[in-house]
Amino acid sequence: MIPQDRRGPEPLKEILGRLLVDRGWGARQSRWRLESAWRDVAGPELSDKTVVGRVARGVLEIYVQDAVTRHQLSFLKDKLLADLVLRPGTEAIRDLKFRLGS
Repeated sequence: MIPQDRRGPEPLKEILGRLLVDRGWGARQSRWRLESAWRDVAGPELSDKTVVGRVARGVLEIYVQDAVTRHQLSFLKDKLLADLVLRPGTEAIRDLKFRLGS
C-alpha cells in the first residue's frame, strides 16, 4: 500500500501555476492584458494621452493628461466600457473612472 502523502508525480499545470503565482508573473500578465485591451479599445490617439491605473471593486481608473481628453472620454465612456469588457481578462470591470494626472 502507498502512503497517502506520496501521491505520485505532480501534474505539470499545477507546478507551473504555483510558479506563476510565486514569481508574480500572473499579476504582470494580467496587467499587460488590461493595458493592451485599453490600447485596443481607446485607439492610438486616446491611449497615447492616458495611463491605465488600478482596478478597485470593478472600477478601472484611467489617468488622463488633460481636461479636454477627460471630457472627450466621458462622452465615449459607455462605448469604451462595453468594448473593454469583451476583451479577455477584463470581464470583472463594471465602470471606468477618468482622473487627471499621469
